Amino acid sequence: MPLPFLTADRAFDASAEDVALPFDDHDSWRRPYRPGPWRVAAAAGQLLLASFVLLAAMIIAFAGAPSGALVCLLLAGALIGAALRLLRVGAWVSRHGVRRVGFFRTTTVPWGATASVRTVQQPVKWLGLPRTVQGQALIVVRQNGETLPPLASDHNADFLGREEAFERATDAVEAWADEYRHG
Repeated sequence: MPLPFLTADRAFDASAEDVALPFDDHDSWRRPYRPGPWRVAAAAGQLLLASFVLLAAMIIAFAGAPSGALVCLLLAGALIGAALRLLRVGAWVSRHGVRRVGFFRTTTVPWGATASVRTVQQPVKWLGLPRTVQGQALIVVRQNGETLPPLASDHNADFLGREEAFERATDAVEAWADEYRHG
């Protein structure tokens, strides 16, 4: 029995694995790839932990300790906020420029201010941890020569073990740069 709702965001005969998202509106910020399984698993784990903390808040509130329940509610809110922010981390593109969304900081560079967007071979962080390995990274070089931290790497939470998806995503970002940088 076919399930047509599972193919709502892609062509019916397209492979369900690693299909890039369509870009109909070039003015809105879009991520040119799907969040990777490591990123989604980490966010799901945080949301699961938040559900247990919310359950603890309810039990503590019924036990008659409102200050303890409030602390648990605040902790659960922080966990939920962190999980949502973790899902937003990555490279985003639009007609206006390229955006590197980090967990704590977001950097936006207009296409006109970029000198190049390219994939380079360099040491990259493995899953965002301090350990570095040799890999590929998508970098943006500004007109003034400043190089931004990598937009994406083949060893981050979106692309670890998904080399083809990394190649498609970097090609998409580079195509956006070529299209909008000069005109």
